[in-house]
Amino acid sequence: MRRHVIIGRFGTSDRLPIPTAEGEVRTRLEFVVARRRLEHGIGQALDDLAGLGVFPSEMGLDLLVLAAHVQAADTRISRTTESQDTWTREIRLVVPVSDPARWSAATALLQRMLNFLTGDRWTLGFRPRPAGFEAAVPTRPTGLNPPPFNSFALFSGGLDSLIGAIDSLEPGLVPLFISHAAEGATSASQDSLFQGLKRNYPRQGFDRLRIWMTFPDGLVRNVASEKTTRGRSFLFFAAGVFAGTGLPGSFTLRVPENGLIALNVPLDPLRLGALSTRTTHPFYMARWNDLLAALGIQGRVENPYWDKTKGEMVANCANRALLSRLLPHALSCASPTKGRWHGRGIEHCGFCLPCLIRRAAILKGLGATDPTAYTIPNLAAHVLDTRQAEGKQVRSFQFAIERLHQRPQLAALLIHKPGPLTDESPAQKTALADVYRRGLDELAELLTGVQAAPS
Repeated sequence: MRRHVIIGRFGTSDRLPIPTAEGEVRTRLEFVVARRRLEHGIGQALDDLAGLGVFPSEMGLDLLVLAAHVQAADTRISRTTESQDTWTREIRLVVPVSDPARWSAATALLQRMLNFLTGDRWTLGFRPRPAGFEAAVPTRPTGLNPPPFNSFALFSGGLDSLIGAIDSLEPGLVPLFISHAAEGATSASQDSLFQGLKRNYPRQGFDRLRIWMTFPDGLVRNVASEKTTRGRSFLFFAAGVFAGTGLPGSFTLRVPENGLIALNVPLDPLRLGALSTRTTHPFYMARWNDLLAALGIQGRVENPYWDKTKGEMVANCANRALLSRLLPHALSCASPTKGRWHGRGIEHCGFCLPCLIRRAAILKGLGATDPTAYTIPNLAAHVLDTRQAEGKQVRSFQFAIERLHQRPQLAALLIHKPGPLTDESPAQKTALADVYRRGLDELAELLTGVQAAPS
């Protein structure tokens, strides 16, 4: 195992000495290459927002710069080679910000958030931006009308975010959607859905911000990249808050996610820690609101569907006819490009965890007609091999369903396994246990007659 430090720099003149510990691998993350323009998609995001009449605060910019450090470390430091247990890395970040004192006061909270989110051990340090970058956000022109947006929401290109968008647009809100432009399949899905929404709501002045943030392989010298990307939600949330600070007054960033996935209760005894993502877990969401308060940012994040299953989201969508038309373009699959190994194009595999939840939700909310193209169109057509990817998640769901069927009272205990629920009231904990039960009921209906066994 090696400890890593990622040090953010604002150009070649940024020479503040940063000491490193013995054995610590040092990587420079450059934010300014030429003409004082911020790299990694941040400068473009500032330009795009200015074109929409949105001018974020310096604290909002700091948050996006921090997120870039987190994203670079999370995706460019291999867990396999850089940790003792092939998972837990030790990562230190040194981040240039506009107000180091305020950020330093939030250090313990941030480290707790990141440790919980990614399973790594994070250490954060903050220093002043170099001279000339004390103010890096364009100034709002005098007399410019305020932007029209009265809603903010993350827009991933998935089914939940599509439902969240429709539910915002139907009552006449004017949202600004926030996306991270990732690999090609995800970006294509975001484009298709956004254009479909534009065609259906032509008179509403909603728009979107796409953050293009990628880092080259080899950023950390002699270290392979990492594919697990457990820290991606930190970037998504940060981008939304960054934009939200450009509105006058307070804002709410909506993070649409069904309650079953948000909880992400381990399906079997092996699905703990590294195999259980926490991107919208209630504990993590609550820490974000603590962070915004600590930074003096007048906003909050919320998941309006925390107590709904995915099937209930589909069934209760404010415009189910539109949802049915756009549904084939919403991307849920964990690995939509894996079909290329078999000469197929980009499509849903149909057997990964998010694909199974999607299939169950469409069956629950729209009936037997599912227009999605799946690599395995009929799960019951043959016995699924649990030694292969096609059967692993199915068997895990079957285990969880049977366990809860035999002992329904376990739901109230199992919801605590992915993380603390100390922020939730007794009534909310009861609701979380109920959404877990109902979510597994949806999967049970999908998997009726499906067999999974070792080959």
